[in-house]
Amino acid sequence: MKEVNVSSITDLVSRLCMEANFNLNRDIEAALTGCMAREESPAGKSVIASMLENSNIAREEQAPICQDTGMAVVFFEIGTDVHITGGDPTKAINEGVKNGYQKGYLRKSVVRDPIDRVNTNDNTPAIIHYLITAGDQIKITVAPKGFGSENMSAVKMLTPSEGIAGIKRFVVDTVSKAGANPCPPIIVGVGAGGTFEKCALLSKQALLRPVGSSNPDSFWGGVEKELLEKINALGIGPAGFGGRITALGVNIETFPTHIAGLPVAVNIGCHVTRHAEGVL
Repeated sequence: MKEVNVSSITDLVSRLCMEANFNLNRDIEAALTGCMAREESPAGKSVIASMLENSNIAREEQAPICQDTGMAVVFFEIGTDVHITGGDPTKAINEGVKNGYQKGYLRKSVVRDPIDRVNTNDNTPAIIHYLITAGDQIKITVAPKGFGSENMSAVKMLTPSEGIAGIKRFVVDTVSKAGANPCPPIIVGVGAGGTFEKCALLSKQALLRPVGSSNPDSFWGGVEKELLEKINALGIGPAGFGGRITALGVNIETFPTHIAGLPVAVNIGCHVTRHAEGVL
């Protein structure tokens, strides 16, 4: 049985909060670079060039890529052969978020209540998803989520009769209504199946997949490709200024569901869709 002290969890979460906010993931950087050759709009090309310049400055100076440094979403995968010592992992994760946002001079965006709107002043509490896995490791992924893109996300309880056509229509309509708000070119995470909350979680997990990857199921991989083409045909373009590139990718994750349901969620990620991971 491997023992992991909660202090290690706090230290790793703190570091990941800063890494995710400072360093654009290389797959997204490569996708944006590739867009320069495909985008025909002069304004769109200029926007993408500015996005790449901004990400380079952020990495070099270890400064936030965006002023909205997000609400911390943490995926905590723990192996069955790991024993956590020294305290409560939830408290340790939140302490790591607190430390990372203070040390990295990251904007504190969390309020303690949806209505009274009093800022917690340390960006806690985090949204934490626990998953028990096999093995003797803890894998932590920190995905700070800004609300320019989060506010454009949606869940819909389709009927089974609406089928794949209903899913496609809902995804494209959601992106169309979002327009420039989520800072395109975006990454579109789609969750299909499960229950109301499961499809939403799937859609957020889908955003963690590398840009350019494909669902291993050939049917869903084909749907991803088709939806990307439909979304880019909307003409929203980089930053909403018009152009060919509205989305960098569409990632779909699925789960079994009830005979009477077809839950679908769309979680939109902005052009940086931040996340960083580490293993203990």
